[in-house]
Amino acid sequence: MAHNHFEDKRDEAGQKIDLGLWKRLVSYAMRHRRTVLGVVLVLLCVALGDLAYPQLSRYAIDHFIGGGTTEGLTAYGLLYAALVVTQSLGVFLFVKLAGRLEMDMSYDIRQDAFAKLQQLSFSFYDTTSVGWLMARMVSDIARLSDMIAWSLVDLMWAGVFAVGIVIVLLAMHWQLGLLVLCITPVLAVLCVFFQRRILKYQRRVRKANSRITGAFNEGIMGAVTTKTLVREEASAGEFKALTGAMRTASIRSALLSAVFMPLVMALGSVSTALALGLGGRLVFAGTMGFGTLAAFISYTTQLFDPIQQLARILAEMQAAQASAERVIDLLDTEPDIVDSPKVAAEYGTAFAPKRENWPPIIGRVEFRQVTFAYKTGETVLRDFSLKVEPGQTIALVGETGAGKSTIVNLVCRFYEPTEGAVLIDGADYRTRSQLWLHSALGYVLQTPHLFSGSIADNIRYGRKNASLEEVRRAAAMVQADTFIEALPEGYHTEVGEGGGRLSTGQKQLVCFARVILADPRIFVLDEATSSIDTETEQLIQNAIQTVLAGRTSFIVAHRLSTIRSADRILVIRDGRITEAGTHNELLAQGGYYYSLYTHQYRAEATRGALDA
Repeated sequence: MAHNHFEDKRDEAGQKIDLGLWKRLVSYAMRHRRTVLGVVLVLLCVALGDLAYPQLSRYAIDHFIGGGTTEGLTAYGLLYAALVVTQSLGVFLFVKLAGRLEMDMSYDIRQDAFAKLQQLSFSFYDTTSVGWLMARMVSDIARLSDMIAWSLVDLMWAGVFAVGIVIVLLAMHWQLGLLVLCITPVLAVLCVFFQRRILKYQRRVRKANSRITGAFNEGIMGAVTTKTLVREEASAGEFKALTGAMRTASIRSALLSAVFMPLVMALGSVSTALALGLGGRLVFAGTMGFGTLAAFISYTTQLFDPIQQLARILAEMQAAQASAERVIDLLDTEPDIVDSPKVAAEYGTAFAPKRENWPPIIGRVEFRQVTFAYKTGETVLRDFSLKVEPGQTIALVGETGAGKSTIVNLVCRFYEPTEGAVLIDGADYRTRSQLWLHSALGYVLQTPHLFSGSIADNIRYGRKNASLEEVRRAAAMVQADTFIEALPEGYHTEVGEGGGRLSTGQKQLVCFARVILADPRIFVLDEATSSIDTETEQLIQNAIQTVLAGRTSFIVAHRLSTIRSADRILVIRDGRITEAGTHNELLAQGGYYYSLYTHQYRAEATRGALDA
């Protein structure tokens, strides 16, 4: 299964909380400064209110109970009620503002991540599984926005509240306060010990989750293959191993958390017992009031509430850091193909194009001594040169792995030459923006891909403002209008996920119509007729002659019958042109193309006879 190499590197990384990483994520919260400021102010008010309750209890015990009087009870009651109302309002505002912050952050991170996915090069998708990306975009981002909007805000409250209690304890009785606080270093050691181990297992959980998501994706997409090869039991066993690894890591993480929290609570109880023991003696000695001791005990028990919160949130941060690392890795991934700052300044970017500066594309293409190797190290083209005049149709023929698709991907600048240059209209295309070239490209793949929506939506995908009449004309050019108009809802028929409601041939015709509507100057057909039936192939074959007229086109051919009218046919073997010419010229040479064509011709003739 493909996976992103960042995943493995991070799992070997150190176990500490990466503050730089969280700073990056907090910057998303700071895009909404007003909401953050509102949350902070509300939390400060709530923390001050929590600090005020024990002091009110202290006053009630010393004044009303100790003094045996009810004088001032009405004013006290009103003050207490006002504090309760203020606290309730503060909690309401906190929930409202933190919820808004979570949604805003989730929106921003997903927007940035999706924009990054639009910018990344083909090589990224060659080595990254869909499951890995889905886990990042869905579960990890949701977890992070929840973490920052709620847990980090709670962390702030716990910090402010704990510091406030410490100050009040030391102000009330510094000796007794120091006795209570002596437990804190022990708690700090426990936190460090447990959190490192929790993070280790949480990283394993997130890694296993990515693989499980990928396995789900592959299992759904490959369900037919699994059934026809009777792989159900083996696939279930492989999936069980993946989920078992996640289960083991999750149980160990939960076990550590289950041990950690009771230890924190036990330390809190020890601290309270110490305060009761020494404070009771001070009350009997007459050096401390009973109300003061009651307030002191209240603060002592409250102190370990924010400390437990701090421990819990730090544990969650440790756990969520695995998600944070993966999301930031995705956001920081740089595409292999980028426009230089100079090019971006002149021609704009994919999201801010400067179309007014774009020179028109005529369609002259030249490979000048191009060498290309994939990241895996495999060299596909060596010192490859080719000149294509505007309007010419070039067909590429050869064995699988010969370099045909690599050539057209280099034309489209989905990849760039390792050495040499590709020129469009005499200019190295690296001196122009990617969008300049891509806006003039029409690309039809071997496996047609449609998006959810209607047939009309799919045809106008490259030109959203196209009218229905223009959509109809594009469909008619590839003779797709016949089957579309026969459907109950015509052009408004929903195609389903991935175009599942249409046949492969119908999907391919819709893809052809989509490309035609975009009116590209350079046209690429990559094995576009290899996966369709003979009847549909004839429809496309009839349309191709009209569609390619006046456009520079590259056809990667599987069925040689589709390229007989090409201006030039190039036989590619081991990344080099071994034969070149028209259909008749190559047949006359009696070489590789001749043997390939005659073999296919005999096979098709035999198949036709058998069908008859």
